[in-house]
Amino acid sequence: MQITRISKTALVASIAFFATLVAFGNITDYGSNFEFVRHVLMMDTIFPNATIHYRAITSPTLHHAFYILIIAAETLTAILCWIGTFAMLGRLGADARSFNRSKKWAIGGLAFGFLVWQVAFLSVGGEWFGMWMSQTWNGIESAFHFFITIIAVLIFVSMPDTELND
Repeated sequence: MQITRISKTALVASIAFFATLVAFGNITDYGSNFEFVRHVLMMDTIFPNATIHYRAITSPTLHHAFYILIIAAETLTAILCWIGTFAMLGRLGADARSFNRSKKWAIGGLAFGFLVWQVAFLSVGGEWFGMWMSQTWNGIESAFHFFITIIAVLIFVSMPDTELND
C-alpha cells in the first residue's frame, strides 16, 4: 500500500511541476504566448466565412486581462498541487483516514487544473472563439492532452486509501 501512496504523491508532484513550468513559461516568455491569446480572442485566423466572428474581442486591454487570468489560474493550479504534494508526503506513513484527508489540496489543485484546460482552452477558446478552425493558433490538441492527464491523476488520487497493513 505504501507504493500506492508514494505513486499518488509523485503523480500530484508531476502535475504541480508541469503547471509550474507552464506558468513560468507564460510569465518569462509573455510576448510569445500573449500572441496566442490575442489571436484566439481576435478570431483573425479562423475560417473567413465563419458566422461567429461577432464574438471576437479586439481590445488589447481585454487581451492582457484574459492572459493574466490564464497565468493566475495556471499558477494557482501549481500552488494547490504543490501544497497537496507536501501534505500527502507528510502523511505517507499515517493511518488511512489521515492520508485520505491530506489529499484535499491535491484534489482541489487537480480539479482546478482540469477546469483551466478544459473550460478555458477547450470550451472558451476552442468552441466560443472557434480556435479549432485556426491552422496557426490552435491549442486544442495540447489542451486535450493536458486535461486528460490531469483527470487521470485526479481519478487515481481520489481513490480512497486503506490502512498500510491491509
